[in-house]
Amino acid sequence: MLKAGHSRRSIGRQLHMTHRTVKSLADAARPEDLFTGQYRFNRATAVDEYKPYLDKRWDEGCTNAWKLWEEIIPLGYTGSYGIVSAYIRKKRTSPRPVTAQPPTPRAVTRWILSRPETLTDTEHIRLKEVLANCPELQALTGHVRSFAEMLTERQGHRLPQWLDAIRSDDLPSLHTLAAGIDRDRDAVIAGLTLPWNSGVVEGRVNWIKMLKRQMFGRAGFRLLRKRVLLS
Repeated sequence: MLKAGHSRRSIGRQLHMTHRTVKSLADAARPEDLFTGQYRFNRATAVDEYKPYLDKRWDEGCTNAWKLWEEIIPLGYTGSYGIVSAYIRKKRTSPRPVTAQPPTPRAVTRWILSRPETLTDTEHIRLKEVLANCPELQALTGHVRSFAEMLTERQGHRLPQWLDAIRSDDLPSLHTLAAGIDRDRDAVIAGLTLPWNSGVVEGRVNWIKMLKRQMFGRAGFRLLRKRVLLS
């Protein structure tokens, strides 16, 4: 309409828009330029963590926003009903399926490394969806949790079977880890079995190095020994 010679004010009267709105639309080089300040794409909301659950219930045929809001409250949702209603309304009116944003690599890593019983129901659902779409990541998750169980339960006798299981999967990065463990297998088995470790010794060594750094590395053995005994 501007190219046809109409002024912005006349366009605003015809479209029932303010002069400022017409100006912002005319000055925008691309649609994304219209979304500034608080109205940005992918703005985080309280319902983001629960969107996979809502998507699952939607696919099962539950499209009532109020019922879905009541279902996610016991899961830990603390936001308002309006946010849930807006997400469900968007799913109804959008020509393309509206789904949750994929989780970040950092979030997936945390879910894999956490004890399964410490994850929320929503995190269990999201992790299950991620692993279902990536067989390699599913195999990796099994190996990581199996090793964590060996470490916390002191089951070093399971290490040979764990290494064989790793080699049977197409996971080159874990093959490199297995080769490194094999070079010192007895020590690793001992570390996974015995209640003793060198943590106390390593702490003292770091402390002595700190004393040396305080004297810029110029302390002889006698002075260093005296400082250690007197500290």
